[in-house]
Parts: sequence; structure tokens; C-alpha cells
Amino acid sequence: MSRRGDITLALTGGDPRGIGPEVIRKAAATMRGEAGRPRLVYVGPSGTGAESACDDLVLTGEWHGGSAAEAGALAGGAIERGAALCLAGDTDALVTAPIDKAALHAGGYDFPGHTEMLAWLAGVQDVVMLMDAESTSLGGPLRVVLATTHLALVGVPAALSADLLVAQARITAAGLREGWGIPRPRLALCAVNPHASDGGLFGDEEARIVRPARERLLADGLDVTGPIPADTVFVRALRGEFDAVIAPYHDVGMAAFKTAAFGSGVNVTLGLPYPRTSPDHGTALDIAGRDIADPGSMVEAIRLAARLAAGRKTSRP
Repeated sequence: MSRRGDITLALTGGDPRGIGPEVIRKAAATMRGEAGRPRLVYVGPSGTGAESACDDLVLTGEWHGGSAAEAGALAGGAIERGAALCLAGDTDALVTAPIDKAALHAGGYDFPGHTEMLAWLAGVQDVVMLMDAESTSLGGPLRVVLATTHLALVGVPAALSADLLVAQARITAAGLREGWGIPRPRLALCAVNPHASDGGLFGDEEARIVRPARERLLADGLDVTGPIPADTVFVRALRGEFDAVIAPYHDVGMAAFKTAAFGSGVNVTLGLPYPRTSPDHGTALDIAGRDIADPGSMVEAIRLAARLAAGRKTSRP
């Protein structure tokens, strides 16, 4: 693989049965000729069509159709190779196309999703899943951190802790300073229970977990507000009051985020040794192969990855 240009991105192909290869191909075509466009390296199997649109190739096998397990194995292998390129400094950031988590498991990779797998590959314990939309249908921007990610709702209370929220907020604040150039990020802690438990009537997580986390973060000098009920915190963020909202579980954050930014949002992993982004949609197996997938979120993921990588290059010696 040759390396030319200021910023080079590794693009993993995702599940070859899904729309990942299609949106990579369309995004690369959409951005062709743009001033300052990053160099795009496709990482994945041949036979998907994505390889024809990128500037360079790192092939990890062949796809001619097959089972979910075969697709998952190819997707997992591409993630491994893409992460290795970034860790070695051969590429500046990683952009991942969607995977099917059940197929990934069937293919031999026992991870809940990209975020956890990339953290393991990098040897990093604490990472942050940040959903970012710099413009939204309701205003913007909106940035939402998922304190717990791919976890059944029944397991959320046991997984939440003040230590977790503190770690997530610290990584988020550092990421917003470095990647977005926000000198003093304003963070909001979303409540777990309706009306932030209304003085303990609807649960004790706010008093037992969220408020102690806020006090520790304030002692660190961070700008943190909360707990704020979920039915108001995202509106306040969209109006510009907060730079990011830390949501206690996946769907409370994702429902608000996708309502405001579906099709243009980007999934960002903070805390890795390199920037990683991904479109905010899944594999869309139901429309794969019909050439109707919208590449908008992939375009935004590529642009944001390039921006974050450039920011790292200028901010670090």
C-alpha cells in the first residue's frame, strides 16, 4: 500500500451482504474531486464493488456470496486489518461500514460490536461511543454519548456507576477539546428515570450514581450539569446549551439522536489511539443490492474522520 497525501483513511467494508460496500462506493464517488479529500484505502474482501472506488486496497479475502458466518468472518477480519493499519501509523483514521453483530459472532468474533472490538484490539479499557451531528433537522449540533452501549435494558442499572460516568465524561471532554476545538466543553448528564426520579419516587439512580459523578467531575474543573430528565435535555442541547449529552443507556440516546439527525449522523469512538468514525445506520440487509442506499452518513463519517485526524496532526508534536 502506498501512502500519499496529507490524510489517509482506512475504510473497512463491513458485512458484505449489506449496504456497506455500496455506501463506500457512492461516498467515494460523491467526494471525488473535492479539494482536500482524504486518501481512501478500502480494507475488506474483493467482490463487493467497494474496492473499485477507493484510492488503494488492502484485500482481506474474497466474497462471492455465502452464509452469515462467512460474511461475519470477512467483516471481522477487515476490522482487525483496518485497526492494525491505524495502530502502525500507516493510516490516520478508521471509518467502518456497518456490521451484523449476529453474523460477527457466528464468524468467530465474540464482541458486542465495533466499539468493544476496537478497544480490545488497541488494548484500551475505557472508550466512549459518541454520536455526532454537526447539523440536524431541529437545529444543532447534537452530540450524544452512550454511557452503556449494546446491553439489554434490564442490565443497565447494574452496569451504571459513578465511576463509569466520570470516565465517560473525562474522555468526552478531552475528545471535544482535541477533535472539535472546544476549549471548555459543556456536558449534560441525562437522568436514568422519569423526571430525574422526582426526589426518589421513581428510582434512586440519580441520587446514588448521577449526582455523585457530577460532584466528582465538578471537582475536576469540568463544566457538567445534571441529572437532567431525558424529555428536556436533548432539546436544551439542540438549542446550544450543551456541547454533549451523556445518556445512561443506548436507546434513550439513540432515539433522540436519530429523530434529529437520521441519515447525517456519525458514530465516533473516543479514547482510541486514532480517530474512528462510522455511519449511524446498520447493514440494511432488506435493501442491499438494490442500489438505493443513501451514502450521506458515510460521507459525513469520512469527512469527520479526516477532520479529527488533521486535528490530531496539528495538536500533537
